[in-house]
Amino acid sequence: MEILKVKQFKTTNQYKNFDGEISSLFDNYYILPGFCDVHVHFREPGFEYKETISSGSESAINGGYTTVFTMPNLKPVPDSLNNLNIQLDAIKKCGLIEVVPYGSITKGQMGEELSDMEDIAPYVCAFSDDGRGVQSDDMMEKAMLKAKSLNKLIVAHCEDNSLLNGGYIHDGEYAKMNGHKGICSASEYKQIERDIKLVKKTGVKYHVCHISTKESVDIIRKAKAEGVDITCETGPHYLVFNDLDLQDDGRFKMNPPIRSEEDRLALIEGIKDGTIDMIATDHAPHSYEEKSKGLKGSLNGIVGLETAFPILYTNLVKTGIITLEKLIELMAINPRKRFGLTLNNDYAIWDLDSEYEIDSKDFKSKGKSSPFTGLKVNGKLIKTIKNGKILNI
Repeated sequence: MEILKVKQFKTTNQYKNFDGEISSLFDNYYILPGFCDVHVHFREPGFEYKETISSGSESAINGGYTTVFTMPNLKPVPDSLNNLNIQLDAIKKCGLIEVVPYGSITKGQMGEELSDMEDIAPYVCAFSDDGRGVQSDDMMEKAMLKAKSLNKLIVAHCEDNSLLNGGYIHDGEYAKMNGHKGICSASEYKQIERDIKLVKKTGVKYHVCHISTKESVDIIRKAKAEGVDITCETGPHYLVFNDLDLQDDGRFKMNPPIRSEEDRLALIEGIKDGTIDMIATDHAPHSYEEKSKGLKGSLNGIVGLETAFPILYTNLVKTGIITLEKLIELMAINPRKRFGLTLNNDYAIWDLDSEYEIDSKDFKSKGKSSPFTGLKVNGKLIKTIKNGKILNI
């Protein structure tokens, strides 16, 4: 991994086929590796009014990402080769970056019957029922055994439905003060505990989506110390906000929810000590109408590809919590390493000194719902380059 000032550019052989505009750039611009997001929702096929492969790709480019993994909550669900091919065709026609799909763990993500895992394995990055936790222990064990036989990861949205009790934000101080129904932390970490027992039994490679609680960090830290083949991710919003920052606005609603300050600090410690391997955005666009019904009535999900690096650079690097090199590991190096990809000649040029206010009107994504709107950040994207080709001119 290299982080280069632009003035160093012509002295290195790492980056190729990008020379024409370099003289017009200033010396305080930095060349960083292209980011890789292992958790995005591009909504095609089935929900193109929210996002498409094309608009999602443009959003990724606008955030310095050159590789993304798309989640399977689509219509049809990619649970068979016929269904997956619809998405693969759209990616081939409209993908502007490297877009790699997940296959679902179960048919229709219903948790009752395994997907055609063997048929779709050669074309997917891993298997996930993201958006739904696999409730049955037996079904998850069967999925793990099958995934292990195919040398694929199980990527788990960990949520025990029996513990939700109609909640829709964190079961914390804000919920109590404002009369909202809360989601307890146990709904997340109890299923992580269950899955780790099954990972020990089956030997599958296992990755946990968007962890949000201090207990999840502790459980995963202990499992790693025991030699369990486990990795995990968290999202920028869990590292920046706590539940007392919430507003009764759909742009603050996602699943899992933003939790307490104690949880936020535990996540940061997990980032620092290597318990948390990567940061993923869980980019999940919805229409304006779907996100305009407050915390209770809005759908879960926010957009995040175009704000992730500026938010994290401003709040974690400039404050001295982690180094820029560590942030690049979390956003570019570790995701590819875990899923067996190489970086190739992908990078982006950033003006790290530029300060501006985040405005969702500037997003390339169809989704505009972001908890970061209005925040001042440093780090403005100048160019994103994939395989030596400038993607945004």
